[in-house]
Amino acid sequence: MANWLKRHLALVLTVIVPTCAAILYYGLIASDVYISESRFLVRSPQHPMQGGFVGELLQGSGITHSQDDAYSVHDYILSRDALHELDAKAGVRKVFTSKQVDPINRFPGLSWDGSFEEFYRYYGKHVGVEYDTASSITTLTVRAFTAQDAQRINDLLLQMSEGLVNTLNERSRRDLIRYAADEVKIANDKATATAVELFQYRSKHAVFEPDKQAAIQLESVAKIQEELISTEAQLAQVQKLSPNNPQISGLESRTDTLRHAIASEAAKVTSANGSFSAHAPDFERLTVESVFADKQLGVALADLETARSEALRQQLYLERLVQPNLPDKAMEPRRLRSMFTVLLVGLIAWGLVSLLIAAIREHAE
Repeated sequence: MANWLKRHLALVLTVIVPTCAAILYYGLIASDVYISESRFLVRSPQHPMQGGFVGELLQGSGITHSQDDAYSVHDYILSRDALHELDAKAGVRKVFTSKQVDPINRFPGLSWDGSFEEFYRYYGKHVGVEYDTASSITTLTVRAFTAQDAQRINDLLLQMSEGLVNTLNERSRRDLIRYAADEVKIANDKATATAVELFQYRSKHAVFEPDKQAAIQLESVAKIQEELISTEAQLAQVQKLSPNNPQISGLESRTDTLRHAIASEAAKVTSANGSFSAHAPDFERLTVESVFADKQLGVALADLETARSEALRQQLYLERLVQPNLPDKAMEPRRLRSMFTVLLVGLIAWGLVSLLIAAIREHAE
């Protein structure tokens, strides 16, 4: 027996021992691994956006494009935060450190390193995410050592992903409404400031509507001119018929008074300083600014209502296409295939070792 072992040591070490160990491990020790699978889709409702600034903002911000959000969900599922939350809610560390699991598959296994980082690496080997770019469907796979644990962890991961999507929705809605409200505040402050400035200008210069006030003033001037023409005609007639008439001095005094009145009233309209014409440019500028500010406020209020309307709609949601299944059969380990693989690899290794030994002996001879 000893001589046989010595002659066939390579066969024993590369084939018999590994194969026996594989038969022992996969046949008696290795724990069953159950796989729970689910499929989901992250998408946004395709509804027409309203016009205006907020509608353009929604279209341009990528809210309707859900592929990036799907990748965000994938990263979260495979993140340390998700593992922390899973451990807090489902006690996954206890699941994977159970004494019912064989020592090799059990965490921390043969490394004896129970740190969180090592557990995170272990978690990555038992939770998988596959994304089909053609259909945008994500397949979530969870491996555990009981069917119930695999299904429970899978379902909890979906719930956590739905929570993440809701958080993204809430943040998007909150940011959108806050931005629109800020625009309303800015527009309202501007409208108030221009209205106050226009009111102060009117009070200071006694100008309300220069064009209309100037027109009224010119009507008054026209009436005085008519009276002046009539007085001058009467004066000319009296001077012609009765040059020494005592009414002449009175009529002359009246014409002078009317001429001064015309000049004074016309100056209110056309003079360089203090007239309606002088005040018109500033008044028109303030009026245009006030009207424009009011229109901006109206647009901002409309955008705010649009933002609130959009905020009531769920911009993004996670739709479960296939619920996490409860496996009724362990899919791993593939015991017979694993044993055969070990045997085949051992035979290949034995053949290589035998060739190497033969070459060494031949070279030595």
